[in-house]
Amino acid sequence: MDRRTYLRSFAVTGTAAAATASAGCLGVFGDSGAEGTVLGPPELDLSEASHPSYGDEMPDFTVPDPLTGEDVSVADFEGERAVLWTSFYTNCPDGVCPALILRLRRAQAFAAEEGYGDDIAFLAQTFDPERDTAAVLREYAGQQGVDLDAGNWHFLRPESYERSQELMDEQFGLVIEKVDADHNENLEYQFPHYGLIILANERGIVERAYPRGPQTDIERLVSDFEQVITA
Repeated sequence: MDRRTYLRSFAVTGTAAAATASAGCLGVFGDSGAEGTVLGPPELDLSEASHPSYGDEMPDFTVPDPLTGEDVSVADFEGERAVLWTSFYTNCPDGVCPALILRLRRAQAFAAEEGYGDDIAFLAQTFDPERDTAAVLREYAGQQGVDLDAGNWHFLRPESYERSQELMDEQFGLVIEKVDADHNENLEYQFPHYGLIILANERGIVERAYPRGPQTDIERLVSDFEQVITA
């Protein structure tokens, strides 16, 4: 099975669940952890997926944050902060993207409660920059309970839809394409997409990839995150 085919088994095409046909491709890592990681091996071997996974380097890219007016580079956090990344769009009609943002937001709240706010960067990258303007993203932050004043949350908005496609494909191995929203009269188009969350440590090494992000247990994610930033 090639890596892109494997990943597509996790694609979100409607209400969300990963296809079980790929289960035969999942295995269990050995006992020794990957070099540069804090966490031990994950239960599921995602090394054949096209997206970064345990022990890989976190992709290095630069994307504007329209709310702060600055360009955000992943490399800027290396040696300073861990990173929790996901991709989304505000017009998501099936609840998948709010579920992804919820998990990052809960980790953000936990970091604030425990005094870890300066040890983590939350990166939420839209792949629909045409509709996700600065004003829309600011309103969405309020709707989702994101604390923009904490200084650790960045909404990343590529300069164009084409640039968004390029970033998602080249950096994360994810194919993003518009499709007609035939069954939703309120939308001109929507995206079949992947509910992926990535946790990388301050060394820039991926500790966990959660391909079923919307279904990922929040307590599990927060526990992984806490272990990484307190190591």
